[in-house]
Amino acid sequence: MEPTPADIERYIAEGLTCDVVEVSGDGRHFDALIVSAAFEGQSRIARHQHVYRALGDRMRQEIHALSMRTLTPVEFAAQKSQAQTPKA
Repeated sequence: MEPTPADIERYIAEGLTCDVVEVSGDGRHFDALIVSAAFEGQSRIARHQHVYRALGDRMRQEIHALSMRTLTPVEFAAQKSQAQTPKA
């Protein structure tokens, strides 16, 4: 049985303390937004490794592809703020 986006969200949240986890996808290919204070001071590679550890063997067995945006809470707030700023 292929995992759902909700399954992936649950798997990530069970293995990594997150402020936000949003996943979309079709059962094989997924896009995820993950916001966690654990990413503070980490490179993009290190952040992805945190998520891969949270997913464990599921990355090899159930999930064919996972595209990730990994942000700290401060980065996420800044992006949200920029998105809400009206353009002149």
